[in-house]
Amino acid sequence: VEGDSGAPLDIDEVDILEEEWDNYSPYMTEEGRAAVEEQGFMVVDSDGDYTTPLVNGCECAYTFVNEQGVTLCAIEAAYRDGKCSFIKPVSCHLYPIRVARFRNGSAGLNYHRWAVCGSARECGKKIGLPVYKGLKEPIIRAFGEEFYHQLELAEDMIKDAQ
Repeated sequence: VEGDSGAPLDIDEVDILEEEWDNYSPYMTEEGRAAVEEQGFMVVDSDGDYTTPLVNGCECAYTFVNEQGVTLCAIEAAYRDGKCSFIKPVSCHLYPIRVARFRNGSAGLNYHRWAVCGSARECGKKIGLPVYKGLKEPIIRAFGEEFYHQLELAEDMIKDAQ
C-alpha cells in the first residue's frame, strides 16, 4: 500500500483485469472502484511502465481491508472464493521479488527489502523457509518448473559449500 506507483502489469493482464471486472470488483472498496472507473484498469507511470491504478496516490485500487484489519488483494480474494479465474497480476504474486526487464530481453530478479516485510522475514528465518520457497507457486507461474528446480539446486550447492 506504499510507493510512488502501482504494481507493474503486463499488457495482457490489463485485458484480463477488464474481462474479470464483474467478478472481483464487489471485493473492492468504493474508492478503489472509483479509481479504476476514473483512471482505467492500468495507468502508465513516470517510467513509462503499465501499473495498477492508485487510490489518492497511495494504495492499489485493487486492495481492501478485511475484518481483521489485513490489507488483501480483491482479485485474489475473488479467485480464492471461486468467483474469478485470474489469481492476480504476476508482479503482485511474486512480491517481494521484483522483475527488472532490460532492453536486450533479459531480466533481473531483485528482492525488495523493506520494513513492512520484516515480520515475514523473521518468521521465514525462524522456520528455515527461504523467500524463494515461500514463493514457489508464483515463481513457477512466472518462470517455469525448470527455473524453480535450478533455484533448489543453487541452494543445495550453497549449503554444500558451507
